[in-house]
Amino acid sequence: MIRVDAATVLLQWAAGGLFFLWFTTRRRVVGVGYGWLLRGTYLLFAVAAAAAGFQFGVVPVREASSIAVASAAFVALLVSVVRRKAGVSGQTDEHDRRSERVAAMTGIERGVAQRHGGHEFPPVLDLMAPLLAIPGLVAASYDAGGNLFVSLLRTFAGAAFLGSVTDAMLLGHWYLVQPGLPRRHLNDLVRALGFVWPVEIIALLLPIGMFSVWSGSVNDGWGGQLGWFWAACAITTMVLVVVTKAALKERYYSAVMAATGLLYLAILTAFGTDLVARAILAG
Repeated sequence: MIRVDAATVLLQWAAGGLFFLWFTTRRRVVGVGYGWLLRGTYLLFAVAAAAAGFQFGVVPVREASSIAVASAAFVALLVSVVRRKAGVSGQTDEHDRRSERVAAMTGIERGVAQRHGGHEFPPVLDLMAPLLAIPGLVAASYDAGGNLFVSLLRTFAGAAFLGSVTDAMLLGHWYLVQPGLPRRHLNDLVRALGFVWPVEIIALLLPIGMFSVWSGSVNDGWGGQLGWFWAACAITTMVLVVVTKAALKERYYSAVMAATGLLYLAILTAFGTDLVARAILAG
């Protein structure tokens, strides 16, 4: 029906994560360190994807794409390090705005943030790696077998699904480093995850999909229990998204930490949603 392997999953994860990195940093508010963290992490994922492909079964276009993604992530990381002194304009403006607000309320004067010359890191550079991943994901979809449209939908929806939930959790932690960061950035990622979720579920239900597991025409090896486990993961993921949105409406700073904890759980259920289904349907 389909075939799934580590090289494809790691490339999906790297591509989705790097796309949603651009989705967040394009507003020029999140500090440069957040970009370093994600670029370095997904660079390693892309390298691991290429290594897994060469070790367990080569799909030439996919492996070439993984190497290109790793190279693009490295270049973006290098440029961001070289231009680090320029800072992030939106972060500086937000600091000054908050300082003026505090001064107006308390009468205590606070200095403006120091601005350095030079060019900032261009967020569009983060789009290069996801674009270079597209040929590899298409090749992986073709190699997976089954209906090509369904395979493509599953591959790209899975990339967006894994990338958005991982970046949302990591961004939630970044509020410990940058506590003045507006919540709208985390809200945007959680909202994106909510939009991607139904596409992921539909892709995994399309024939031959999870309905076949429940009907018994596809044997999961556990008498159908894994099919119901998948359903529990899928539903729980959306419940966690809804609860996370509700938590972020609270005014207290602790709400962000609560939302981050919920996103930890969402990563577990999201991986159960994506990988359990693929493992069953590849059997």
